[in-house]
Amino acid sequence: QVQLVESGGGLVQAGGSLRLSCAASGRTFSRYAMGWLRQAPGKERELVTSINLSGGTRYYADSVKGRFTISRDNAKNTVYLQMNSLKPEDTAVYYCAAVFKDTRDYAVPLLADFRSWGQGTQVTVSS
Repeated sequence: QVQLVESGGGLVQAGGSLRLSCAASGRTFSRYAMGWLRQAPGKERELVTSINLSGGTRYYADSVKGRFTISRDNAKNTVYLQMNSLKPEDTAVYYCAAVFKDTRDYAVPLLADFRSWGQGTQVTVSS
């Protein structure tokens, strides 16, 4: 099973940017579709964005479209989340997530599809 470790969270003012990274263990990273979830206090965990095996297809929640970008580097076993124009409502713990895929399955995963998660990294956006 893949192990995921997030980094890059922190405190930022509204309008600022952060870049999250998620390092995955193992030699089969290219067989995992990846995503970023978040959970704010008192709210359910939600899918922010996901990316398929090839990186050619991405999903974004409406709340982050045009502001967040997911990318992956299979050579480095890493997935990134670039977050721009941050808003106070983006404040949450952000989790990296993964799901093992058949090599011919290029669909982007949705929330219920994920099977592995990291420990999370806190993102706080001040107004």
